[in-house]
Parts: sequence; structure tokens; C-alpha cells
Amino acid sequence: MSKRKIRDEAEARKCLADVSASRLSLAEWARAHGVDGRSLNSWRNNLARREGARPALVEWVPSGLARSVEPVPVQPLGPARYTIRCGELSVEVDEHFNADTLRRLLRVVASC
Repeated sequence: MSKRKIRDEAEARKCLADVSASRLSLAEWARAHGVDGRSLNSWRNNLARREGARPALVEWVPSGLARSVEPVPVQPLGPARYTIRCGELSVEVDEHFNADTLRRLLRVVASC
């Protein structure tokens, strides 16, 4: 079954509001309503970008292992800090981390 694409901004905003009210994921809602999830997700990203919203989560894929990296709020004079989470395990680094050390830490987290 061919999924329909979102035609315009008004339809995108209505669909995104319906997704939010449904408490389903965007993909689940799109499947249930015959909407192309990629089209709706593109509208969500473009509208968020236009409105100046920053993504809440950035996906980072090191060495074929999917992991998430979330920026930790930065103190005005301090270095940026990042927390890499995998389930209940996490690794925290600042902006001056050593890439080789991070690779070793991620291997430990991945093996748990």
C-alpha cells in the first residue's frame, strides 16, 4: 500500500498535532493513518529548524554501533560536556576528550 505524502505546512502541522495528542510515535501514527512517515518527519524537522528549535537528541553511530550522544548544558565559562548512554550505562567526556580513550570506553560500554 502506497503511503501518501504530506502536501503542505497546514496539513503537516495538523498531523503533527494529532501525533502528539495520540501518544503514539510518529512512525506508529503514520502507519495507522496511511501517511508516509518520512514525509511527516521531514516536515517536523523543517518546521523545528524554521522555528529555531534544537534537536533534543543527536544520534551518533561509531564503528557500526548505534549510540546516542546528548549535549549536557554548558556552564558559561566551562568546557562542553557530553554523556553517551547505553541503557543504564554511560560515559561522560568534555570537549577535550582523547578519541582513542573514548573508543576504549565505548568498547567497554558496548560489551556490557
